[in-house]
Amino acid sequence: MATSVRSFSKINLGLAIGPPRPDGFHELVTLYQTLEAHDVVTVEANPSEQNRVLLTSNDARVPTDSRNTVWKMLDQAMKRLLPEFSAEVSVHIEKGLPVQGGLGAGSANAVAALIGLERELRRQFSGAERLEIAAAVGSDVPLFLIGGTVLGLGRGEEVYPMPDLEPIHCVVALPSIGVSTPLAFQEWDLTEGKQLTAEANFDRLKELGRVLSAGLSGAFFTEEGRPEDPLLALVRTGIENDFEKVVFRQYPFLGEIKRILEPGAVYAALSGSGSAVFGLYQTEEAARKAEEALAGQGTACLRTKTLSRREYWQTMVETR
Repeated sequence: MATSVRSFSKINLGLAIGPPRPDGFHELVTLYQTLEAHDVVTVEANPSEQNRVLLTSNDARVPTDSRNTVWKMLDQAMKRLLPEFSAEVSVHIEKGLPVQGGLGAGSANAVAALIGLERELRRQFSGAERLEIAAAVGSDVPLFLIGGTVLGLGRGEEVYPMPDLEPIHCVVALPSIGVSTPLAFQEWDLTEGKQLTAEANFDRLKELGRVLSAGLSGAFFTEEGRPEDPLLALVRTGIENDFEKVVFRQYPFLGEIKRILEPGAVYAALSGSGSAVFGLYQTEEAARKAEEALAGQGTACLRTKTLSRREYWQTMVETR
């Protein structure tokens, strides 16, 4: 019987860009947060003389060959299972999330396919094996092996579970324009990055990592001496996304979307390099008003909630 797995999405609550690395990537510090909004990935594995991956989707824009992160993930995983296992694996990706929408959908699909494959073969990789396979596939793939609130270091692939934020309403604006992540990094290097020495840039990363860890661990207190709400603590200490400095300059429309989301929001920001922009709201009513404001301006969006690590794993595999 096939295994269906919910493939959840993510936003970046904050992101700091460090200096370029010898491998061509940049050092990063980012705070990932998983969301309830999801695709569904269905996996069925049958014995075969050789490994084979067959992909289908309800969305014609989804590649069904080796360009897809699902194909890359399963190829890596199945090579590790030889000669013990050999199978033909059929995967159907039912899209509920936008394609290339900046929500990590493709990376989440890859992890969902891996979980489905393990269920189908009744063979589970170790945590270290899972992370190694995921990091080889993409920088933001490993976060979906943890879920909830996750600290990302290195190029984003070094992931550490953080204390979860309380569930909160989220509205994600999904503009029709696309943002090239490599070009956004290039623009950062040509403008913002060149104003910082490598030492100063690393100091920024270390400071953000310290602030994120302290804020989420309850190290900040209100004037009354009570532990401050972790999200409010992060906002007060100035969490932000460095990409906004260059992406909003290239695409002023995205900056305008953020301004639309800000009224009533605890926090609003660009997610990753975009083009998704999100707002976090303490009440459903505030989230609904933000949704209506975006609709009035003609911008597509989705309304969802943040997802804790416990809920992430409890609801991932669909039961029949």
